[in-house]
Amino acid sequence: MTKRGMLIVLSGPSGVGKGTVRKALFEDPSVDFNYSISMTTRQPRDGEQNGVDYYFVSKTEFEDHIKNGEMLEYAKYVDNYYGTPLNYVNQQLEAGHDVFLEIEVNGALQVRANCPDGIFIFLTPPDIKELRSRLVGRGTDALEVINKRIQTASKEIHMMQNYDYAVVNDKIENAVNQIKDIVRSERLKVKRVMPDYLDSLGDEI
Repeated sequence: MTKRGMLIVLSGPSGVGKGTVRKALFEDPSVDFNYSISMTTRQPRDGEQNGVDYYFVSKTEFEDHIKNGEMLEYAKYVDNYYGTPLNYVNQQLEAGHDVFLEIEVNGALQVRANCPDGIFIFLTPPDIKELRSRLVGRGTDALEVINKRIQTASKEIHMMQNYDYAVVNDKIENAVNQIKDIVRSERLKVKRVMPDYLDSLGDEI
């Protein structure tokens, strides 16, 4: 029987650098995760590609997926939907592959309710001042939208208590190394090791 893969969820407030950290993590040759691409109704930013960074769909298409029960999680954030298609995640986990999700905070809490055995990592900025600086530096949002994101981020940071691990994104390299350390530690947990170990003993016990 194939050992079920691990579900690794990276989440945190908008502007904290989730996408940047995820890309750096996947460029590491020692990492072997299957990335589950999220779906969104927001417009692509410069350099983003459909089917690579996100699946960019219309609001109507997204709501059809919700009605058909085809989303593992979804949330509406700053007037746009974000979510994770369900079928891909299930297929990869059942095939024994580790699946990596990079999602918004509300979506992560939905996944936690549905997949309590997942590994939930909260990526947090050094402080709110630094978060605002990063959002302004991106140059993709109006000041009104940035203020709205900051207000939301302040609330989301208090939701860190619902996660297993917290990683401060002060430097990308540090954040990547900490995430790799977390996954290595999880692989050694007794609940993951013991079933295979007992099977290997066979009739000797």
